[in-house]
Amino acid sequence: MDTFALIAAERRRLADGLDAIGRDDWQRPSLCAGWSVHVVAAHLNAPWSLSVPAMLVTMVRAGGINQGFDRVARELAGTLDPAACVAGLRAHAESRFTPPGSGPEAPLTDVIVHGVDMLQPLDRSVEVAPEALTVSLAWLARGRAKGFVPRGRVDGLRFEATDLGDDCGTGPSTVEGPAIALCAALCGRREALDLLTGDGAAVLGARL
Repeated sequence: MDTFALIAAERRRLADGLDAIGRDDWQRPSLCAGWSVHVVAAHLNAPWSLSVPAMLVTMVRAGGINQGFDRVARELAGTLDPAACVAGLRAHAESRFTPPGSGPEAPLTDVIVHGVDMLQPLDRSVEVAPEALTVSLAWLARGRAKGFVPRGRVDGLRFEATDLGDDCGTGPSTVEGPAIALCAALCGRREALDLLTGDGAAVLGARL
């Protein structure tokens, strides 16, 4: 399975979904605390809008990784209007950039989960390809997705995607639900917990 091909398809799919939202929707809060839908879309354009050295300098000046990401996203939102953000996803859909130390699962998960961040508050969604969800969920469930899943979050848990028939992890407690909700919850989105069941759901929720 070519993960980069999955990334390209999901970027284009998300761009189509964003085309359908209204002008005012871009300023609505996303599921990313403090970020509007526009800022999240700008963040997704960062890989081809800023070099790695420039990003590292920004992180140092901002005082940390998260602060650096925040500054970059907000600055890009100031230079890329919503239409440019959508156009960027299409024009660079096949970008093969991966964060230092990470593989293609990182940008794949980024576009999937940030799609939820932007569209769920607007009562919208995109139909993510099952193959893409399978790759992302397996990567997150291993607990080694640096920058996405903090250490210890998946300990003792097994994740069953009820819509895919897949399960990941080897823990005795089970978390069940749609694959996209599992991915979102593993990345810290508490809003996804309402879609999850199983004896491990409460354990996962307490760790977010």
